[in-house]
Amino acid sequence: MVNQPAPTPLLSVVVPVHGVEAYLHQCLDSVRTDVPADAAGAVEIVAVDDASPDRCGELLRAYAAEHPGVRTVHLTRNVGLGPARNAGLDVAVGEYVWFVDSDDWLPPGTVAAVLDRLRAHRPDVLMLDHLRVSEDGRREVDASSHLLRGIPGVVRLADRPGLLRVQHTAWNKVVRREFMVDLELRFHPGWYEDIPFSNPLLIGAERISVLDRVCYLYRQGRQGAITSTRSGRHFDAFAQYDRLFDWVARRYPDERLRGELFTLMINHMLVVVGNDGRLHPHLRREFFHRIAAHHRRHLPPGGYPRPGGVAGLKHRLVGRDAYLAYAVLRQAHRLAGWLRSPVAAPEPAPSVAGPTPLADSPADRDALAGRGSR
Repeated sequence: MVNQPAPTPLLSVVVPVHGVEAYLHQCLDSVRTDVPADAAGAVEIVAVDDASPDRCGELLRAYAAEHPGVRTVHLTRNVGLGPARNAGLDVAVGEYVWFVDSDDWLPPGTVAAVLDRLRAHRPDVLMLDHLRVSEDGRREVDASSHLLRGIPGVVRLADRPGLLRVQHTAWNKVVRREFMVDLELRFHPGWYEDIPFSNPLLIGAERISVLDRVCYLYRQGRQGAITSTRSGRHFDAFAQYDRLFDWVARRYPDERLRGELFTLMINHMLVVVGNDGRLHPHLRREFFHRIAAHHRRHLPPGGYPRPGGVAGLKHRLVGRDAYLAYAVLRQAHRLAGWLRSPVAAPEPAPSVAGPTPLADSPADRDALAGRGSR
């Protein structure tokens, strides 16, 4: 009798886990129960316990014991989201890898749709649409989702440069594992770990496919999430952008591409510096000066496509390292938004976090929309 080797899964779903006891089963069940009965061997789940301080490790052991096709990795110390994803990637055997965060979940029918598209197009990267879901259940379309519309077949970034402006996260992309190896891509420690990972995937891909349907539900406002946490660790973004520009300089030294990435960087940093939910006011001045330093460091010699409107004015102030002028503009912007509100009340103006009444163009809205890693 000859034992035949088990077929290689088409898809490995890597789930890093830390401090999400309340959400863990919802996440894992949304993947496992969505796998079609005739495709059970095509999907594996690799859950990584990043030394979670709650009962997540215990729950994962029980879950894997009960459900075939679920494997677990238990780390002895907390390493953070990026290295935890690497730990899962190191044991994943699927042809494709999808990094799903453990506080998010998939809508029904997603896994079958993803498998069908992978088989049909054999892409390097499959891009997916998502919805933002608030704790009260409210669902919102992301500001960049419209860029995924009307893309049949397989394309390259040169064909659809707008794809670079889709939210730069790992979880909205399914990636061919050998393609990642060829690009020498791994996740780095620190917050905003998606920046030097997600952008190079699109830059290096010869075959990009887009699945124009909601395949991911992105939880908003969870306590402990990066975008809801005031911390000095938001300064990690600067090192992550340095890594991105270093990678591009080595692998794809193109001035136009560098200009596009530069615009995205400044837009992203302006979102962070203007958001009271991420930076304590006493850190804002220092963060702004760091943005200005990165502006000087990475500014393309031939310039870059600076946006218009309010966003473009903020870009100019960053280029001049003019923090006091930026602070005045920010306060005026907040006050104008408050005064234009139909239910304005005598209370402090809301923070600049997402589209506001003064965002009078798509470029302004993109610059002011919160996005990026948790």
